[in-house]
Amino acid sequence: MPLVILAVIATGTVLRIASDIVAPMTLAVVIGIIVAPVMDGFRRVGLPEGFSATLILVVTVAGLAALGFALEPLFWRIVDELPTIRLELRGLVYQFQGVIQGIGDAQEEMQQALGAAQEAAESTAEEADGEGEGGGPKIPSLSDAIFLAPIVLGQFLIFAGTLYFFLVTRHRVYAALAQRLSDLGESTRLLSRFHRAEYLVSRYFITIACINAVLGLATAGYLTAIGLPLPLVWGAAAAILNFVLYVGPACVVAGLLLSGLIAFDGLMVLAPAAGYLCLNMTEAQFVTPSLVGKHVSLNPLLVFTALCFGIWFWGPIGGIVAIPVIVIIMALLDDPASRGRDPMSSRADIAGS
Repeated sequence: MPLVILAVIATGTVLRIASDIVAPMTLAVVIGIIVAPVMDGFRRVGLPEGFSATLILVVTVAGLAALGFALEPLFWRIVDELPTIRLELRGLVYQFQGVIQGIGDAQEEMQQALGAAQEAAESTAEEADGEGEGGGPKIPSLSDAIFLAPIVLGQFLIFAGTLYFFLVTRHRVYAALAQRLSDLGESTRLLSRFHRAEYLVSRYFITIACINAVLGLATAGYLTAIGLPLPLVWGAAAAILNFVLYVGPACVVAGLLLSGLIAFDGLMVLAPAAGYLCLNMTEAQFVTPSLVGKHVSLNPLLVFTALCFGIWFWGPIGGIVAIPVIVIIMALLDDPASRGRDPMSSRADIAGS
């Protein structure tokens, strides 16, 4: 057990230090597993593996580029509207000024009773001086972006190369891993488990992609009906961020609240976020469990822990790959053959919630 603990710590340290290389490679492998049925379909119709992998790579890169161009107007709109958002938030604060003032008076009286009023004032003055001397958050400059560009380009090239070669050689990779990691005579069983995990993960994420696409279209239609600007962009954002469970929908709700502050007045400020919440809750409580829950189900605590750890460990890429990696691991650990079931026709009740 001590050796296992030391090995886990050492592996985690290496993965953290080498995140610029390992993170895009992991993302490429995850995407390769998800699109594996497409690769198999191309092979069945007689297309060469190299051509099929190149086609999938080009489509993936084009999709990522289209996503960036689609979300760019939303990003710059939020940046341009930051002063308006600030004024709207200040107006909301003024509406509750009486309550806030009452809380402030009670706090001041308590501080005076404890003899800490002078100390609090001095502390506030010191903080104000620190902010005036440049203690606030630093905005990235153009030079920072220029120095960051080679790193991003290098990660993209690592991602593209890993995805291509994984798609071309994945069957050989599975066979080599099964031979190395299994006991004598057990390689066939472990290889079937690899293929079964790939099948389940692909089926799971393809189903989720279809559900999220419908959610994005419904969100765009609702936002169009209430007159919110850029409804298609918001629909695309809702569909994409819904892959990141819990965190993604929360980001969409926060963004729609800000957009409502910009576009509407009164109670209509809450209409975009409230409508999206209704759609998302319908999807999460009824649609997804009925279509996915019988095949792959994850414990919510496990999902939330994996997301938090992934984002802390590898940043945005860690948040993207956290759920697929958990699904892959759980599918590999679930062995239907040991329970007398057919590996390809069985349902995977993985860590049922």
